Amino acid sequence: MKTIDELLSEGVAGKRVFVRADLNVPLAGTTITDDGRIRAVLPTVEALADAGARVVVASHLGRPKGAPDPAFSLAPAAARLGELLDAEVAFAQDTVGESAASTVAGLADGQVAVLENLRFNPGETSKDDAERAAFADRLAGLADVYVGDGFGAVHRKHASVYDLPRRLPHYAGHLIATEVGVLRKLTDEVRRPYVVALGGAKVSDKLAVIDELLGRADRILIGGGMAYTFLKAQGHEIGTSLLQEDQLPAVREYMERAEKNGVELVLPVDVRVSPEFPDLKAKAPTHPTTVAADAIPADQQGLDIGPETDKLYASKLADAATVFWNGPMGVFEHPDYAEGTKAVAQALVDAPGFTVVGGGDSAAAVRTLGFDENAFGHISTGGGASLEYLEGKTLPGLAALED
Repeated sequence: MKTIDELLSEGVAGKRVFVRADLNVPLAGTTITDDGRIRAVLPTVEALADAGARVVVASHLGRPKGAPDPAFSLAPAAARLGELLDAEVAFAQDTVGESAASTVAGLADGQVAVLENLRFNPGETSKDDAERAAFADRLAGLADVYVGDGFGAVHRKHASVYDLPRRLPHYAGHLIATEVGVLRKLTDEVRRPYVVALGGAKVSDKLAVIDELLGRADRILIGGGMAYTFLKAQGHEIGTSLLQEDQLPAVREYMERAEKNGVELVLPVDVRVSPEFPDLKAKAPTHPTTVAADAIPADQQGLDIGPETDKLYASKLADAATVFWNGPMGVFEHPDYAEGTKAVAQALVDAPGFTVVGGGDSAAAVRTLGFDENAFGHISTGGGASLEYLEGKTLPGLAALED
């Protein structure tokens, strides 16, 4: 795929450049609680603005139902982008209406505008090709060139991700070029030992990537809510812990295949438990207890890997030449259940090899727990996109940029 460096060498002064970014940041009201995705697109936006382009930034935020919803406005993200750029950023009140047209028309060379949430228009996410194409046609009228830099959305066949680049000269932004380069190191250019740490709530979200990794990884460490389905598959009592009973046959098959393939599949040896799920807003102490992973009381639920598992997982990561981590080890949002996630993050910092934090909650945990982002080889902006790439799927947004 062509990159932004090629576009810049061709010259962009005076051109309207549509940048499909990922500004899908977490909000508490109108306050951004993690601006990592905004900062991730800065190199692309700054490079284009410095070269004299008229930059039109567009993104989705949340899951509005194809109509304007103030709770999902991109206005806070536009304001934060302006602060980070130390420049005024214009904000269009719609996506392809009068405000968008006048805002873009009013840009001078080197100036930046942000359109309102793309998902306020039903054409953005429509499964109807014609409806999606019609929206892409209107977006194309706002620009001369397309730059894809919203890695967190490239696994979606959406108008601004898939259809729009087919209508304009298109290039990959700095972020997407970096993300793809990193993912190749996890698939085509792997240095060993290759260790993968997987967590998060649902094992069903990770089955496809586990299936693929059983032929690639040397070790797979399992934590988070998904671990309890694995423990149940071993015949252990898991109390009231999260369980996906319908996934037990697949999990048993994967455990057998891991042994057959010589892949070390590592499960928790102890867990931190509590009789009830903690209040994540109040964060009041819950006084968890630690029990062996095969001895969870019937009235308790596992909410984090235990201290012995913290040490075990750190030892399994200590010699890794390549690490991919996706999904927290417990309910890290509460201090009583953050230790497992903190231990894995610290083990990545200490590991001698190339370490990748696979976006989503893992990236949020790194920042929430106070780690220096520069201590990791790479922190992805797209957890879902990263997983689908590792599964071997074709990602619509990347395919459109490669055409």
